[in-house]
Amino acid sequence: MQTVSAEPKLKGYPVSPFKDTLFYVYNNVGSFSAENRATAITDKIRKLYEDSFFEKDSITVVQSDISQDIVYKGDFIVMSILDNDAKAENQTKKYIANRNLNLIKKAIIYQNENYSQLPKRLGYTALMILIIGLVLYIVARIFRAIKAYFLKRSDRYFKGIAYNDIKILTSHKQQFLVMKLFGFVKIITLIFIVYLSLPVLFSIFPSTEVYTTTLLRWILTPAKLALMGFIGFLPSLVTIFVIIIIFRYAIKVIKFFFDEIKKENIKIDGFYSDWAMPTFNIIRFLMLAFMLVIIFPYLPGSDSDIFKGVSVFVGILFSLGSSNAIANMVAGLVITYMRPFKIGDFIKIGDVSGEVIEKTALVTRIRTPKFEDITIPNATVLSSTSTNFSANTRHSTNGLLIHTTVTIGYDVPWKDIHSALIKAALKTEMIEKTPEPFVLQTSLDDFYVSYQINVYTKEPTKQPRIYSSLHQNIQDSFNEAGIEIMSPHYNAMRDGNTTTIPSNYLDKDYESPAFIISKKE
Repeated sequence: MQTVSAEPKLKGYPVSPFKDTLFYVYNNVGSFSAENRATAITDKIRKLYEDSFFEKDSITVVQSDISQDIVYKGDFIVMSILDNDAKAENQTKKYIANRNLNLIKKAIIYQNENYSQLPKRLGYTALMILIIGLVLYIVARIFRAIKAYFLKRSDRYFKGIAYNDIKILTSHKQQFLVMKLFGFVKIITLIFIVYLSLPVLFSIFPSTEVYTTTLLRWILTPAKLALMGFIGFLPSLVTIFVIIIIFRYAIKVIKFFFDEIKKENIKIDGFYSDWAMPTFNIIRFLMLAFMLVIIFPYLPGSDSDIFKGVSVFVGILFSLGSSNAIANMVAGLVITYMRPFKIGDFIKIGDVSGEVIEKTALVTRIRTPKFEDITIPNATVLSSTSTNFSANTRHSTNGLLIHTTVTIGYDVPWKDIHSALIKAALKTEMIEKTPEPFVLQTSLDDFYVSYQINVYTKEPTKQPRIYSSLHQNIQDSFNEAGIEIMSPHYNAMRDGNTTTIPSNYLDKDYESPAFIISKKE
């Protein structure tokens, strides 16, 4: 007789999301055991329950080629019923799918009606919003208090920014910019607090919990990249610091050497003391440029195509837009080593005369006797003829020789004119008595002789006043000597006319000559 072996009875694993068992799972699916399937289905049913806005009509049975799937909102598969599942219970797949669907719906609805967490979550949300609002209020008050503290003591903290004699920012402008920056930091801080609070709010509701990870990733991913980049950059950063320190102290040593040359404590044949600082500035510029070349490979992103492209673009802009500036800088360098004038010298460049008040790499500034500040590009200075009135007024030289010319007719003895001119010169202020003034007869013209009085002075910046005083004294001396300063370019009938000499220089009994009338026989 043939014996029939009975099929072994399968062990069922309960699906119990809320203590009570809804149904059992009997079969494996590939390497996914029945127990694991039961656990996974339980977790998915709990997720549906945790959705505070669960829609019972959105969970349905969808038929596929090999299974009946219980699906929520069209894409969340809660479980699948296969042929082996139907065979284990001696039912059809459709029957088991509809049965399990109804059991899941009833269980979730029952739990929501009796143990709903929506009020609790809404309470947590309200509490979180209250806490966030309180934090924002406290932070805003702190910023307001800090702002009031600095504004109350603005005279102490806002004194303006200046470099040497250049005023970069006034105190009011500095205060305005700092307060604007302070307000920007305040807004960014408040936004950052709100942004960090959003993940906490979204984690309260399961349906929005997925956004928590997204929001945190937006901050943490860039922060992690920045942190890892900074850690990776640390060796290069240390190298950069070492290079900067070496060059910094090397420049200090070189500056000390040139300072000593400037003070003339160190003397080098053929190297003037006023060349010290310009030469030091050139050496410092070259050393800083060399330092940047050494540091460049250690900078983050220095080998990237973007960095190289920007470098080329900046180089092209510099070369195209700075031709005049480079020309003026080169001219300024040449002028420095030519030494045509110094700060404080009274010079003449083209038609401009005045005292040199500033020499920069690009321009030379001159202040005229009328206190007009004129800026001349160094390229113009180099291409023009410059006259230095102060060069021979220092040390043991006689000083600057200034002169003026008067023209007197041939009827006046030249010795009398020389004497009057020298007497006038000796009365003039700010001229040197030694060497004595002297007179040159510069031309013998048709109607008059040109007499040039020459005097020495060591006050070249006061030439307008010296000339004015000299001309006044010449008038007085000539009047005292009875010499008229009049070039006889015209015929003058003197008979019957009073002389042009002022009356206070004439004798008390002076009378105008009478007309001479001769009778023709």
